Amino acid sequence: MTDKLTIAGKQYNSRLLVGTGKYKDMDETQQAIETSGAEIITIAVRRTNMGQDANAANILDILPPDKYTILPNTAGCYDVKTAVRTLKLARELLDGHNLCKLEVLGDEKTLFPDVMQTLKAAEELVKDGFDIMVYTNDDPIMAREFEQMGCVAVMPLAAPIGSGLGIRNKLNIMTIVENANVPVLVDAGVGTASDAAQAMELGCDGVLMNTAIAAAQKPVMMASAMKKAIQAGREAYLAGRMPAKRFASASSPVDGLFFS
Repeated sequence: MTDKLTIAGKQYNSRLLVGTGKYKDMDETQQAIETSGAEIITIAVRRTNMGQDANAANILDILPPDKYTILPNTAGCYDVKTAVRTLKLARELLDGHNLCKLEVLGDEKTLFPDVMQTLKAAEELVKDGFDIMVYTNDDPIMAREFEQMGCVAVMPLAAPIGSGLGIRNKLNIMTIVENANVPVLVDAGVGTASDAAQAMELGCDGVLMNTAIAAAQKPVMMASAMKKAIQAGREAYLAGRMPAKRFASASSPVDGLFFS
């Protein structure tokens, strides 16, 4: 396909974005990510060594920035100050890299976003020159606010982080997609390949996932399945599905039969 994903002015062949957490070791992480075909890799700055500790294994050794677009994220941040400080650290570690994923969480049980805190953090970071891909709830009004603020992508949750429940509110996701002028990517809640395909069939520009691959019984095989699901879902969306009908419609029409 020549249909490419464009984020912050850069084009990507893959519409699958993946994380690096929850794998059993670095080798499995590397294999799964390579198999997924993902070009944008999100890394939790507060939980993963990107160079903060010179004596520990560095995730960038197996995921070099000259091969992948690294998307540092603020997983584990519950307030504006911590989120902003985390991304400024990531920018230093990545030599001025501005593309990042912002999430400011509301509580530890649901991991739902604190939208008011996220708005404040996004406003500050955009003014400071960051290209913000923002994790938010599936509220079309909030999605519009983040876009108007200058975020380069809006990433509504499909379901709670790590739940694997799939897309719980298709209508809201569709509404966000229909009204957005920036890429919309489903983030959080995908559990299996059919969930990823459904997100793409709704018109999303991409899907970001971690647990759905890393927590599978065979993560590398699931990474392969997700790659194919994203491609199939995108093609189905571009092809335009047939209208859903209540009653049967014969595949072979009876009009013009040679024999009666």
